This record gives sequence, C-alpha cells and structure tokens, in this order.
Amino acid sequence: MTQRRIPAVFMRGGTANAIVFHQKDLPADRKLWDDIFLAATGSPDPYGRQLDGMGGGYTAVSKVCVIGPPTRDDADIDYTFAQIPIKEQRVEYAANCGNMSSAMGPFAVDEGLVPMPDANGEALVRIHNTNTKKIIHARFPLINGCAAVDGELEIPGIAGRGAPVRLEFIAPGGAATGKLLPTGHVRDTLDVPGVGRIEVSMIDAANPCVFVRASDVGLKGCEPPAEVEANSEVMRKFAAIRCTASVAMGITRDVAEAATRLSNPAIGYVGPPQDYTQSSGGQLKAIDIDITGRMIARGQAHRDMPLTRTLCMAVASRITGSIVHEATRATNNPDAELRIGMPAGVITAAAEVRLVEGQWVANRGSFLRTQRRLFEGSVLVRGSSAAFA
Repeated sequence: MTQRRIPAVFMRGGTANAIVFHQKDLPADRKLWDDIFLAATGSPDPYGRQLDGMGGGYTAVSKVCVIGPPTRDDADIDYTFAQIPIKEQRVEYAANCGNMSSAMGPFAVDEGLVPMPDANGEALVRIHNTNTKKIIHARFPLINGCAAVDGELEIPGIAGRGAPVRLEFIAPGGAATGKLLPTGHVRDTLDVPGVGRIEVSMIDAANPCVFVRASDVGLKGCEPPAEVEANSEVMRKFAAIRCTASVAMGITRDVAEAATRLSNPAIGYVGPPQDYTQSSGGQLKAIDIDITGRMIARGQAHRDMPLTRTLCMAVASRITGSIVHEATRATNNPDAELRIGMPAGVITAAAEVRLVEGQWVANRGSFLRTQRRLFEGSVLVRGSSAAFA
C-alpha cells in the first residue's frame, strides 16, 4: 500500500523540535490523529531511537503541534500540543510545551493565517493553547512580512543566536487543576511509600509541578542530568514523590494511574545559588544566578528546562513560604527576572504574582526564546496506518 502525504513543517521552538500540522490537513475525526502522530514520529519504538519517523529518541524532540482557526474571541489561532512517548503506543495531550509555543506565532504569520499590518514591524499573535485552555501572547520582529530568524539572542542549549520571541502567558494559574495551589497550601508534607515524609510545594502554573529540596533526596541540585538518571535510587524516589503528588493535586485518582500519566505533574528539585560546571563545560558562578533548578519530566532528567515548568518554578519563587521561594536569592522587587541555573546554563523568566485578599494569584509569566523553521514539505505516513484503514 502506498504512503500518504500530509503537508507539514518541522520547526525548532526554544530547545524543542516538533512536526507542525495545519488542522485542515488532518482528519476531522480527532480519534484518528493519534495513529498519524505515532506513525509520523516513529513510535512506539522498543529501541528508543524512532529511526522510522521524525522523532529523535528524546522527549524534547518527539512532539507534534496542530494549528487551526481560533475558537475564542481573544485569540488569533488555536494551538494543540501532542507529546509522543517513544516506546509506548499512545499520545498525550494533558500538557502544553512552552518551548514549542514560541514557534506557533511565527508559523501562523509565515503561513498567512494571521495578517500583519506592518511587514517590518513587531508581530503580536494571540495563541489559544487548547491543552490548558490558556492564552499566550507571542511578540516577535518581522522582515518583509515574515517572522525574523536572525538576531542576537542566545539561549542555553541552542548553538548560535536568533531573533527573540517574547512569550507572555496570561493568567497561567490552574492550567491543569483549575487552581494555582491545588491543595490550597503553599507547602505540604507528603507521606510517600518507600520514601517517607517529605516537604513539597505543589504549584499549577502553565503546567503543574511538585517541587522538592534537592538536599531532601540526597542531591546538591547541580549534578549533570546523566549522573542523576544513573542513580536508580534517586530516580525511584522522584517517581514515588511524583505519583503521590499527582493524587494529592487531584490530577489522578491513585498512584497506579499516576504511574501511567507521566506528563503531569513534573517534579522539580531546587537548591540555593551555587557554583557548578555547565553541560558545555563552562563554569557558572553562584553570583550569576538566583536559584539552582532542575526538572524530571516523563522519567528523564531534563537536559535544559521545559519552558512551562520554568514558568511554574518562577511563579513558585514569588510565593512566600514555598520550597522554591526558600531556595531563591532574596529580592525587594517581586517582579524582578529570575535567573535559574540549569544544566545548560542560565534561563531567565519573569512572573507577576500577587497576594490578593489572602489568595495567591499569578497574573502572567514571560520569557524570551528563539525559533526557526527547519523543513517544509510533507510527512509520509504508511498507508497501512490505522488512520487510513
């Protein structure tokens, strides 16, 4: 049986890659999307390499984005994100990818979906992320009506420089659970099987996270990701804490279900500013960062920082009494940018968080990213795929 061609663009957004489809080029029956996405990326692959597809054998590059017309008046486009597990035959829609969010505005402009009145001005694209039901504003420069690519912004984890894309996540609190503080508390003590009692902060901003002190799981917080992944006892603890937190946050009914839903929540571990060696080999000094932060996402120690999880960490850093706030360098300016020391270097985020009538409210969070269209044409999917049977 011949292969099916589906128009697509392969893009980098921040420190992630994804296949980007127009919604109009996919079946109207969304139940058929999963088989197409799995076939396009090369999942499931028991060897973990996805060589028979466009995935790259790592969570940061096994992604699909779908862009369609807006279903909200305050948006210019709808954006649906799909995370494709590498070894499993399923597709996850529970969370957004902040890094790929940075490519969605440029994609929409370059595809002619959102007209721009000034071909050489600044674009504003209002993005409705259907996964979280949240609005993201993307601002970026235009050159001759297209999104600029060349620029002077350098982000850790990406070689070279590019044009900046400013992402503003509007009212990011409660993206998955409906509450910024799902348990109603800034800090909780969880009784985790096989770990014991441990203090955590469970925050839901852009995507839900559970944060722990690095020292409480036997780490400093600046260890290389490969070293953390090789420590089976630490990874076991992280998995157990994540599953217990998932139930406490109301994301899953029990730890058995939590063990199968790896996207949410992610687990972050933090420490105070400290000197360490970056993944590039360079030395980072404690004076140049406000906190040391790391993330475990989908059972992997992230090589940089997932953007929505970075936003969640930034929001948590401004909530007095949280585990993250405790580790953050003190500041008199609650709106100051937060410099997070991560494996690849320093990522900077800003979060506007206020205590209103005794309740913490996250008004917005923002970042700068770069993006680039890498390939455009068609993705070939086997005609024998279940979607075309």
